[in-house]
Amino acid sequence: MTDDLTRPLHAPRAAAAGGPGLFVTFEGGDGAGKTTQASLLERWLGEQGRVVVRTREPGGTDVGVRIRDIVLHHRGHIDARAEALLYAADRAHHIATHVRPAVARGDVVIQDRYLDSSVAYQGAGRVLDADDIRALSLWATEGLLPDLTVLLDLDPAAARRRLDADDKPFDRLEAEKEDFHARVRAGFLALAGAEPRRFLVLDAETAPDELAARVREAVAERLG
Repeated sequence: MTDDLTRPLHAPRAAAAGGPGLFVTFEGGDGAGKTTQASLLERWLGEQGRVVVRTREPGGTDVGVRIRDIVLHHRGHIDARAEALLYAADRAHHIATHVRPAVARGDVVIQDRYLDSSVAYQGAGRVLDADDIRALSLWATEGLLPDLTVLLDLDPAAARRRLDADDKPFDRLEAEKEDFHARVRAGFLALAGAEPRRFLVLDAETAPDELAARVREAVAERLG
C-alpha cells in the first residue's frame, strides 16, 4: 500500500468548471498500477477544465503522513486490531478535513485507496471480521462512500514480479507472504461483487491506455 509519494497530495491541479463534485477511488493489490491510472485520469479531467484533487490513504494530510509511517514502515510488530484502528483514524481526519470539503466545492477527488483497502487488507488479509472493519470505517467517515471505485485486479504473482522489477524496499504489507495477498485479492473481488454499481473491475494486465479509456468512460457517466 505504498508508492513514491512522501507528503500529502492536496493541491488542486486544474481550473474550476463548475458542476457537481465527484469522489473516485482506486483500489487493488500492490503493484496493480493505481498511481498510473490516477495520474492519467487527473490529466484528462484537467483537460476538461475540472478542479482535481489527488490524494491517498494513508497519508493525505499532515496527520496522515505520521500514521502512514507507523502502519507501513514501523519495524516492530503491530497488533492487527491496532493497525485497523490506525487506518480508521487516518481516514476520519482525512475525509472530514480534506475530501468532504473538496467534493462540496464541486471538485473531483481522485484517491489512492479508501475503506475497501481496510476491508481487504485488515479484514481478509489479517483475518479480522470484514463487517467490523467496514463498520469502523463507515463510522469514522460518517458513512461516506465513493461515487466510483476502480478495482485494478491483478494476480499476486504478477504483482510481485512488478514490485521486484521496481527494485525498492518493501513496506510492511508488501512484504507479507503470498497467501496474505491471495486473501486480499479475494477480499477485493468479494466487495466488488457485493456492490457492482459502485465498482468498476478491470484486469490490471490490460494495456494502460485501454484501462484509462474504460475509467474515463465510467467517470464521464457519473459526471453526467
